[in-house]
Amino acid sequence: MKRQLTALLVAMAVALSLLGVSALAADSSDPAPEAVETETNQQPDTSPAKEEVPEESSPEEQTAGEEASEESEEEETPEEYIPDPVGYISFENLERRLRENNLTLLALEENVQAIEVIDYDVMYETLRQNLNNIASAQWTMILYGMGETPEAKALEQSYDALRETFDALKEGELQKDNEDALWQLRSAQNQIVMAGESLYVAIMEMEQNARSLERSLAALDRSLEELELRYELGQISSQTLKQTQASRTSLLSSKQTLDSNIKNYKMQLELMSGGELKGTIELGELPKVTNEQLASMKLEEDLAAAKEASYNLYVAEQELDEAQDNAKGQASLYGYREERYEVQSANHQWQAAQYNYDATVQNFEISFRTLYLQVKDFKQVLDAAKTALAVEQDNYAVAQLKYEQGNLSKNDLLEAEDKVKEAQETVDGAENDLFSAYNTYRWAADYGILN
Repeated sequence: MKRQLTALLVAMAVALSLLGVSALAADSSDPAPEAVETETNQQPDTSPAKEEVPEESSPEEQTAGEEASEESEEEETPEEYIPDPVGYISFENLERRLRENNLTLLALEENVQAIEVIDYDVMYETLRQNLNNIASAQWTMILYGMGETPEAKALEQSYDALRETFDALKEGELQKDNEDALWQLRSAQNQIVMAGESLYVAIMEMEQNARSLERSLAALDRSLEELELRYELGQISSQTLKQTQASRTSLLSSKQTLDSNIKNYKMQLELMSGGELKGTIELGELPKVTNEQLASMKLEEDLAAAKEASYNLYVAEQELDEAQDNAKGQASLYGYREERYEVQSANHQWQAAQYNYDATVQNFEISFRTLYLQVKDFKQVLDAAKTALAVEQDNYAVAQLKYEQGNLSKNDLLEAEDKVKEAQETVDGAENDLFSAYNTYRWAADYGILN
């Protein structure tokens, strides 16, 4: 009889251990266990007792109904999504393509979903039932004189582990830890999207530099053609011609290196967005920053929102709170006697954490303010570049008229045209710089992420 009972209790211990491991993934469709009048038969702080209301729906149901109604309205008027053609990617579709195809983002999203599907009510009831079952098994083993056996010790370890999780759930600590984990995961997702957008902008700048090099090569080729003719006429030395030819070789090498880098960067973007790794993807133009968008920038309001949304600042604050709690704990442990070195050491650590937190906040604020000023500066640079472009366009119109009248050479006209192209490239670069700075500012203001 005793042998059979021992086998039964061992089996129960193993089963309960497995139940403890699987408690966190309990199915919400499981029937709720009957209440047991024990210390553990309490509801967690986040789940207040529900009263029966037969004729009137609860506030939660009303809120859920309103949210469902809003969602249905949103579904009726979805934002128009136009997929990109094969081999092409637009900045407007970049974030969506990253979130749908980037493997790292998908893995992070699965971790997010793994936390969001947790039903804390079901988890609470499952843990409570398992704790009661283990306690019952322990009591039975004590009655039969088996309280010091290895099986009893295994049950005790299972009970302690489950009890720790149960207490954390009851006090709301587990929920808070999971909320922090969600914040961290979403922040990591946003940083990957931001990195993809930064890579997109970098490729656009490199392609613009490539066009500038092509224009410089074309101008140098015209100069070489003229120099070769002058060399044949004996007007210049061979050394002058060779120096110019060497300059062209160096410029061409720089162009080839830049083309290789562009291909590598494009392959990285293709990898991030789920495209075929060829390094040939074509990028659409960057959006233009409007005056309305610039006018919507409110430094102090945006800074306050950025600090509230920053996960890094939140972590720094948590570290400060931990240092403060440790200092208070040491003070209480030693009867608030300031002469104890343990109390003094904990207070110094607390003060160091305070300094570190203040420094983190200050660095965040100055980085955000600097970014705000950069956006404003890039706007005035763009305005100046547009003015310079208008002047070069007027000069080209005059040069073209002189050329048609026979008062200007073809090369001089091409030089005037090059100046217009150069001024246009300056405008394009200023527009890209303004968009990059504004886009980074919005990431900071909306999500607390500073590049």
